Amino acid sequence: MNFHDLQPMALGVLLAAAAALVLLTDLFTKPSTKPNLGWLTFGLLSAVLVASFTLDLRGEVASHVWRGGAWPVFLARLFLVAGLITVLGGMDHIARKWTYRQGEFYTVLLLCLTGMVLLPGARDLVLLIVCFELMGIPLYILTAFAKTDSGPKPVEAALKLFLIGAGSTALTVFGAALLAGLAGTTDMSVLVSSTLSPLQGIGTMLLLAGLAFKIGVAPFHMWVPDTYEGAPTPVVAFLSVAPKVGGFATLVMVLWQALPRLIHVWGPVTLVLCALTLTVGNLGAIAQRNIKRLLAYSGVGQVGYVLLGLLSGREFGVAMMLFYLAAYVVTNLGVFLVAHAVAEAGDGETISSFDGLGRRSPWLAMSLLLFLLSLAGIPFVAGFWAKFFVFVAAWRAGQSEMVLVGALFATVALFYYLGVARAAYVNVSAKTEKIVVSRALAGAIIACLLAVVGLGAWPSPVVEAAMAAARSVSGIGP
Repeated sequence: MNFHDLQPMALGVLLAAAAALVLLTDLFTKPSTKPNLGWLTFGLLSAVLVASFTLDLRGEVASHVWRGGAWPVFLARLFLVAGLITVLGGMDHIARKWTYRQGEFYTVLLLCLTGMVLLPGARDLVLLIVCFELMGIPLYILTAFAKTDSGPKPVEAALKLFLIGAGSTALTVFGAALLAGLAGTTDMSVLVSSTLSPLQGIGTMLLLAGLAFKIGVAPFHMWVPDTYEGAPTPVVAFLSVAPKVGGFATLVMVLWQALPRLIHVWGPVTLVLCALTLTVGNLGAIAQRNIKRLLAYSGVGQVGYVLLGLLSGREFGVAMMLFYLAAYVVTNLGVFLVAHAVAEAGDGETISSFDGLGRRSPWLAMSLLLFLLSLAGIPFVAGFWAKFFVFVAAWRAGQSEMVLVGALFATVALFYYLGVARAAYVNVSAKTEKIVVSRALAGAIIACLLAVVGLGAWPSPVVEAAMAAARSVSGIGP
């Protein structure tokens, strides 16, 4: 096999090469002259993103084990955008806090992105799980990266993520082993034999439970608030979006491609999980006073809306799920980076830290407000179209009750989102000095802001790309 045979997987190969280059650059740079490796990583990620538009990424690799096309390319671009914004928003913090560990941080991040980019194209169950773990294991390291800076919380956050992650991996692998053993193959296109058996149902439930842990579906969400609170904010920003995109890509491939004939098994269970996730996420956020814990529960609630698109099935439902994820990536990254900017100014991570933000930094307060409105689904920013399209997909699929439940909890979410906005614009703070934001962090926030406003004003290009990606996934629909 030569490089031409691997061309459909070129983005993953390029990311692995970028990780090696960053590590070698760090290794052969004198500690006294250690540069900001964030800019090198940012440049490499930008080059890979450009390559996604210029290279021919169609075709299959190794006898249908991995398949390129519009589906993996759309998701790869989402991962790369998340990585770019994370690197840009966190590079000054990383260079200052972890000057001599920058190379390790960016190498691990790039390896995590490698697993993410390869994940959507996997058509073999073994490769799918390997890619999923290549995405997940580096996250344990990144979560604990501040282990010597902030007391025991980062270690506790990473330990909880690791233990839950290891348990969920065990469930996933056991479920996959049952399905593959019954089918006699790991090829996802023929995973369910012509004769259905109870063991296939058990394997499906184990697989679904393992993946539900990974993306924070209630009641498998117990790790989310503690991990978000303890991990470094730039890491949490990335953790809150990119792995969820990878998790939902996996669910589409497993449920709609490999196991559509078992929809009578996983369909009702997923519907219950969707309703429970919306309830727990939105009600749990109301009582939070730490901004990262509030956004953690908010993220659980947002997962419920994405599940609506997944349950809708067929091309339109999956496409609207992809658009929702695209809007969520830029919105949630933006609100976490604003919280990071406030915390960097020494104001802490409680909601009261945002008191008087409208006077101290009007542009940060405006950005925060727009991000919160997008998360709440208020017209006309990206989040409005995301929720609207998902509701339309669910309604078309006959899920009218779930649409009403989703609309109800969207109203509940508005309460706690506007509570943060009220702190920024109504509450008075004893601090009056301006908040100084580094250029890189300001650039990342502005990029998110432009994306949120741009998708709100003109969602069509991303919707069309999402529809093309959904069409390229064969077998969607019951």
